[in-house]
Amino acid sequence: MNAADIWLTIALLALATVLTRSSFFMLASTRMPARLQQALRYAPAAALAAIVLPDLVLNGGGAVTAIDWTNPRLLAGAGATLFFLATRHLLGTIVVGMVLFTAIRML
Repeated sequence: MNAADIWLTIALLALATVLTRSSFFMLASTRMPARLQQALRYAPAAALAAIVLPDLVLNGGGAVTAIDWTNPRLLAGAGATLFFLATRHLLGTIVVGMVLFTAIRML
């Protein structure tokens, strides 16, 4: 690669970054269809599940761990889920999950 290719790459990446980050401001007056708005309401829950679930069922190497009642991560996740469904308190859910995980590991 010569210097011109490097500068062209930097300029194109900068342009792509500016366009993607400013698109929300440029399209602010555009209304999204009702079905799309309804579908996007599930995006945070889906993203959270995609982050948390692999941590509960995969070990550090990427292999699936035991998906049974001997897995302390899975038990703590189930307990935290039950706590959240009962109280809808997010910070309490994190605390309960960590306390359950620590207690189950110590036993």
